[in-house]
Amino acid sequence: MLQHELRPPRGAKRPRKRVGRGNASGQGTYAGKGMKGQQARAGSGPRPGFEGGQTPLIRRLPRRRGFHNPFRVQFTPVNLRDLSKFPPNSEVTPETLRAAGVVSSLKHPIKLLSVGELSAPLTVKTHRVSAGARAKIEAAGGTVEELMARKPPGQHRKRKRAAARPEAKAEPEEKEAASEDAPAEEQDDSSSENSESASGE
Repeated sequence: MLQHELRPPRGAKRPRKRVGRGNASGQGTYAGKGMKGQQARAGSGPRPGFEGGQTPLIRRLPRRRGFHNPFRVQFTPVNLRDLSKFPPNSEVTPETLRAAGVVSSLKHPIKLLSVGELSAPLTVKTHRVSAGARAKIEAAGGTVEELMARKPPGQHRKRKRAAARPEAKAEPEEKEAASEDAPAEEQDDSSSENSESASGE
């Protein structure tokens, strides 16, 4: 089959219905829209979901309220008691936690919580570790390393304050400079008046 031999299937293409062209055409007067009513008028119909004025379904159903933070980081929690599966002096990483069946996926970062006790020393390397879990691991003779860097609290606020401080400092300095200049000018005027009075005498 060649490209110029391609044809649409039978019935796929139909001639356009020409309405409102006289009663002899079969689609005159009402043009297939019946008598009066909203559906007989020109223009678009009611909006999607409109139910004739009654409370639509989209408003009858409950909905979730609140705010979804797009920048929130979701952690997979792991309790300290789950590390009892590992032998002493072993290294605990996200990969070993998945291999041991503690977590099912590494899609989200892992945070170690202080639920439970730890008796054997371990080298823990996870994305985040709570303060209580860190204390218990170090008390058992182990070490902790966080794989995800922490941002210092209020860092963006400090930057904004630091950027605003030079401007705030500049204004008092300008005022002090203006106040220093003013007495000097007054002194010059008073000295010139004294010299004139002395010359007049």
